[in-house]
Formats: sequence, structure tokens, C-alpha cells
Amino acid sequence: MYTKCGSFSSAVNVFEEMVTREGFVEDVTLWNSLLDGYLKFGQINEGLAHFNKMQALGVLPDAYSLSILLGALGLKEGKQIHGYIVRHIFKSDPFLETALIGMYSSCSRIMEAWFVFDHLEDKSNVVVWNVMIGGFLENGGWEWSLKLYSLMKAENVKFVSESISSSLSACVYGDVVDFGRQVHCDLIKMGFENNPFVYTSLLSMYGKCQFVEDAENVFRQVLDKGIELWNAMISTFVWNKYSFASFEVYNKMRYNAITPDSFTISNVLSCSSMIGIYNVGRSVHAELVKRPIENSTAVQSALLTMYCKCGSVGDANFILSTMREKDVVAWGSMISGFCQNRKFREALDYFRKMKADGGVRPDSDIMSSVINACTGLENVDSGCMIHGYVIKSGLHHDVYVATSLVDMYSKCGFLGMAERLFSDMHEKNLVAWNSMISSYCRNGLPDQSIKLFSKIIQHGFYPDSVSITSVLTAVSSTAALLNGKIIHGYVVRLEIESDIHLENALMDMYIKCGFLKYAEYIFQNMSQKDLVTWNCMISGYGSHGDCIEALSLFNEMKNSGIKPDDVTFLSLISSCNHAGLVDEGHKIFQSMRAEHGVEPKMEHYVNIVDLFGRAGRLDDAYNFVKSMTIEPDRSVWLSLLCASRTHLNVELGELAAHYLLKLEPDRGSNYVQLLHLYGDAELWEKAANIRATMKEKGLKKTPGCSWIELRDRVDVFFPGDSSSMRTVEIYEILHSIGKHMEKEGGDSEIMETISDLQENSPWRDQLQHPTSNA
Repeated sequence: MYTKCGSFSSAVNVFEEMVTREGFVEDVTLWNSLLDGYLKFGQINEGLAHFNKMQALGVLPDAYSLSILLGALGLKEGKQIHGYIVRHIFKSDPFLETALIGMYSSCSRIMEAWFVFDHLEDKSNVVVWNVMIGGFLENGGWEWSLKLYSLMKAENVKFVSESISSSLSACVYGDVVDFGRQVHCDLIKMGFENNPFVYTSLLSMYGKCQFVEDAENVFRQVLDKGIELWNAMISTFVWNKYSFASFEVYNKMRYNAITPDSFTISNVLSCSSMIGIYNVGRSVHAELVKRPIENSTAVQSALLTMYCKCGSVGDANFILSTMREKDVVAWGSMISGFCQNRKFREALDYFRKMKADGGVRPDSDIMSSVINACTGLENVDSGCMIHGYVIKSGLHHDVYVATSLVDMYSKCGFLGMAERLFSDMHEKNLVAWNSMISSYCRNGLPDQSIKLFSKIIQHGFYPDSVSITSVLTAVSSTAALLNGKIIHGYVVRLEIESDIHLENALMDMYIKCGFLKYAEYIFQNMSQKDLVTWNCMISGYGSHGDCIEALSLFNEMKNSGIKPDDVTFLSLISSCNHAGLVDEGHKIFQSMRAEHGVEPKMEHYVNIVDLFGRAGRLDDAYNFVKSMTIEPDRSVWLSLLCASRTHLNVELGELAAHYLLKLEPDRGSNYVQLLHLYGDAELWEKAANIRATMKEKGLKKTPGCSWIELRDRVDVFFPGDSSSMRTVEIYEILHSIGKHMEKEGGDSEIMETISDLQENSPWRDQLQHPTSNA
């Protein structure tokens, strides 16, 4: 009684008094009661000392004594107990057999558990079967759990509710709803249709396998619905993101005078957080104030999460301050909530508070959130300190923590560190692979992203939509159409579940590879379109010179109820720029703030300057720069300088160059534009002065490059570059084209360019006697 009521010290006192009396010392039941108490209260060493003292006094442990020990000890001690059982010939005791199987299963030694089960003389005890089914399920062997279920039926073992529930859990784990339907038929035949425990498991199975209609049918069939069934139905809707349906069930539950428990409230609050309807969450909180359930840790953690997600830091702080026991879930809810609201400094502050509190050891979820906060702040120094803490706490082997570190280092530009962490991971899951693919692309190594993508399958994983989206971004940046088509075909063949992000990535890839028709086809067949979808297609039309279609699509987008953002307007202005529609582009710019409430950014101003500049309206361009509400940056003045060069306006060009060089005096490309302006205007003395200044400062222009995809290879070319394996062949072809054009009377300007290229070729001597025929 004292043990079960939590007053264990009183239980110890009673025991010590009783064993001094004659006749009690040899009572094994008395020793077992205290042994059970020691282990239940986590006093393992004291329990083992008690067990040894018991044997020293000549009290032989019985099967129940050994079962108690097996339920609490690890593998090493458990094997010793197993040996003791064998030596002392404890045969056919259901308690011991069940405890042994349970011990091996909980220690992840499922084959030893199976060995014990397989050698049982009597398998008629259903408890042994249930523990073995649960053991396989706990260790990822859901197929074996279902095989045992079928074997139970063949052996005519009498089923209990736990047998059915464990088998239904195995169906969820393996996502085999057909077998679940078979179990559904069996439970009706076995007479479990009125068992609330079984029907709750059945409803959960259908819900978690995304068969919501079947779950609703099960719910309706039960006339006397207990709180567990209501909770299971609410959870099913939350699990399948039917948020409003879950609120509806919650209201029906209250209408039927069923009092919600902590599980109900946690689900409703989670649902409120998920869809951003915080008024519902607040009203639920208001109902809880006078109920003791408000002090439940699960409910308080759900309230914390909700308030953090809606940005109500004050309310979240209040909940945290009222919690008697701040467990790892509470701190985790607070920290992750701040991260989701991009309040990264507050997240780090609360992590420090948690460490100062001293009562909670952070888990992998908390550390992942803290690392993400460092990433959001782009603070690699804090990230390194957190990395050190992770190593000290032993969490660096956790795949999610390691993946967060990879992401943090790559986003802060430390790709080498990200690579090292990735290669040191003992176990890589698909999330880790996806993170590394994105890391390479983010750091300007798209080819490495594409190579790494091909290795995913070799390591036993199947790419998901995130993998495909990440690698398509890499393909887009290199315009490697062949790779893009291969990946698209892979998606179709393997029937990878497509989401809006993947479809947007496919559209972007085809647009950047020059295949607008393919992008149009994807766009027209999308079941759902978000802002990114519309922006991508508008930008695609603009970059392919179809400004009219881009403007038409913009109107269609507005009619569909999608509100444009700054990216939309940047694409539209750029489209007008390419098409030479100056007034239309300027009108769109003016409508940004006036009609749509979108504040122009520097990129928009640059595009308008370029728009006026290309059309030769330099005065309008300069007046526009003077009227800017933000300080012009380098790109604005560079655009004005380029326009001045194009239209040989030296005065305006010098003015633009003055501001440009004032902002960035040590950038070589800034001087090059002014140099070209003087060269075009034949102001040779000024051009010479610019060259002298550049030489004095040691400035050079970063060379541009071109690339071409041929079969499965992308070749990159720089001016004057001779590193290609086919350089000689390239210049031979060029030489041959030049000769051919001379015979045919080709364009003199093109022929002069070819001549210059040949003259500057490092292989010009060899070109006098070409070795291959064009």
C-alpha cells in the first residue's frame, strides 16, 4: 500500500520492522514487494543490494522476483538472470517467459527474444504471443508481427484486445491497410466489436493510413463513445490536416457532455497552431483556467507552442512561469516557437535560461532548433560554440542534430566543415542527403549537387520531392537540360509524390534551359498554384521576350485572388525592359506602392534606370535616380554608366562613374565601364589615365564565361582560356569557319572578330597546318 501510494520510505520502515520478527524473514512475497518498490522508484543499486541480501539470508527468489528484475535491468544483467533461470530449472513459468522475451526485445536483441519464444514448450499463453508481437514491432519488424498474428490464428490461440491492438499498430507501421481490413473482419468474428480499446486502435489505424472515411465509419458504428474514441477521431483529423473537421468533432464532444482530457486539449491546441486560428486556442485556454487540467504538462506545452507560433511572447512567458515542472517538452516548445517566428535571439536566450535552470538536459529537437537559430542569425561563432556543446553532450551522433549543423555551416559559407560533418555521420537519413545536396548548390557547386543526387539510391534511399527540388535548382543554375529531363523522367517513372515546390522547380528548370513550352505544360496542368508558381511563369515569359503574355498572366493572377509581391513586379518590369515597353514598365513601377502596397526595393529602381537607359531617355533615367526615396547603391550608378556609354553621353557617364567609384573605389569592373566609355568617345588621354589608375591599384576585371552542355558534360569557357582538352580542335574549327566565310563573302565584322580570336590563340602556330577537317 505504501509503495503504490508513493510513500516508499514508509514501506521500507515497515519491511525492516517485519523482517526482525520470526517467520517473516523467509517470506519471499515480502521481499518481492520491496524489490518491486526499489525498481519502480528508480533505485536500481539499492534494489540489487536488496536482492543480494535476500539470497544471503537464505530466501530463494521465485519466478516473480526474477520477473521484477528482468523488467528493470539492462542486457548484461538480464543475461545473468537468464543464466540463473536455466541453472535453477525454472520451467514453463509464464511470468518468466514473458519477462525474458520483453527484456531481450527492449534491449534491441530481437533474435534472442525469438529464440526464447521459439523454444517454449507451451505456447498457449496469449501474453507471450502479445509480447513477441510487440517486440518485433518495437524493433522495426512489423512484417514479423503480422506473421505472428496469422500464426496465432492458425494455432487457435485465444485472442485478447491487446493482440488485436498490437497487430493494428503493425499495420500502421508498415502502411498495409489491406491487412488492417483483414484484422477488422477478424475482430468482428471474435466478438470485439463492443471493445472500446480495440475500436480506438482500429480507428487510429485507418486514420494514420490516411483512410479518413473508413475511420469516420468506425467512429459512427460505436454507439457508446468513450473519451478515447473521441480523441482518436480528433487525432485522425489533425493527422490528416482536416483542421476544421477536428474542431467540429471537439464541439460535438462538448455538446454530448464528454469532458475533454489533456490529450483532447493538446490536439485542439496543436490544430489551432497548425492553421493559425489562435482565437480558438485562446477560447480553449479560457475554458481551462478553472480546471486542474490546466496544470497538465502536456496541455501547458501545447499552450506554449500555440502562443509562440502566433508571436504572443508575453502569454508564452506567462505559461512558462506558471509551470511547476519545466520539462524538456516545455523548453523545446518555447525555443522552437521562437525559431518559427524568426525570433532567433530570443530562442538562444531561452536556451541559456534552460541551461541555467539546470534541471533539464536538452534533447536532439532542442539542439536542432538552437542550431537553426544560429543559422537564422548567420552567427557562425555562436554556431561553433553550440557545436562544441553538442559534442560534449554526446548528441553529435544524432542524425537530425548533425544535419542541422551541416545546414548551418553551409549557409554561413563553411562548405568544407559541412562536408566533413556529412562524411563523419555514422547513419545518414534522406534528410541529411537532401541537406548536403542543397549545400553544394548554395555554395556555387551545382555539379557536385547533381553527382551527390545520383549516390542517394546507391546508399539504399529513394529520393523524395525535397531531393528532386534541390537537385533541380542545381540543374537550373547550370542550364543542363539533359540532366533536368532525366530527373523529370525519374519522377514520372517512380511516381514520386509531386508537390507544388517540385512542380515550381521543374517549371523554373525548363524556363532557364530555354524550353518554355514544357514549362507552360506543367503550369497549365498544376492542380494548385501559389505565388511562386505565377512569378516563375511571368518571369519565364519575360526572359523569353514575350512581354504581352507576361502582362496577360499578371492580370489572370490578380483575378485568381493571388496578391503580387516584389518579385512579381521585378519580373514584369524586366519583361517590359526586354520588350522596350518603357511607359508600361514605368506605369507598373508606380502601381507597386499606390495600388498594391508593395514597397520598391533597390532591384526595382535598377530595372527602371536600365529601362530608361536602353531607350535612350537618359535625362529621365537621371531624374528618376535623383527622385529615389532610398540611397542609390552601386548597381544603380553602374546601370546609368552603362546607358551613358551606349548612347555616348560622356558628361552623364562621368557623373555616374564619380558616385560609383566613391562607393567602391577598389573594384576593377567599375573602372572598365568608364574606360570603354572614353574609348568609344575616342577620348584616348582620359582612357590612358584610367588604365594607369587601374595598374597603380593592381585592379583587374573578373573575366566572364560561357558554357555549353554536350551529352552528359557541361564545358565552361573563359576569354583567353586554353585549359579545355579540346582547345586545339575548337580553334581549328574557328579557323575553318573563317576560311569558309572568306570564300563566301561573309560579314566583315564577324570575320574581323574571328581573326582577332585566332591571333590571340595560344595555338596559332598549330593552326597554320590544321590536323582535322571541319
